[in-house]
Amino acid sequence: MEHPFVAENEQERARLRALVGRLNDHTFVLKVGGGWTIAATLAHMAFWDRLALVRIRRWKEGTVSSSALDLGLINDALLPVLLAIPPRTAATLAIEAAEAIDRELQQLSTEMVNDIQASGGRPRLYRSEHRRKHLDQIEAALKNR
Repeated sequence: MEHPFVAENEQERARLRALVGRLNDHTFVLKVGGGWTIAATLAHMAFWDRLALVRIRRWKEGTVSSSALDLGLINDALLPVLLAIPPRTAATLAIEAAEAIDRELQQLSTEMVNDIQASGGRPRLYRSEHRRKHLDQIEAALKNR
C-alpha cells in the first residue's frame, strides 16, 4: 500500500525538477524577498530535506531525539551560507535531497508512518508542503521580474 504523502511528494519533486530546468544564470539571482534569492531558496530546500532525511534515518535506528528548533533563527543563520553556494549547485542539491528523502519515505512501514504522525510529524512525511511553499515563492518572483 502506498502512503498518501508519496504521491504529493512526487508531484512537488517533479515540479521542482521542471522549475530548475527553466532557470538560467539571470533568474537564479532574482530576489524572492527578505534578502533571499531563487538559488538560496533552493539551497534552503535542500538543507531542510536533508535534515528530514537524517531525522527519518535516525528514527528508523531508534536514535532520534526530540529537540526544539527555532526555524527562523536557523534560516537567518544559514542565509549567508546559502547565498554563497553556486546557483547550479544549489539547484542540484535541492533535487538530490528531494529524491533522497522521498525514497526513504516511500520505504517506511505503516507502523513507522503511524508513529511519526502520532508525534505530530506531518511535515516530516509531507515534504511536498515545504516544497510547494517555496516553489510558489520562486514562481511568483519569476512572474514579477
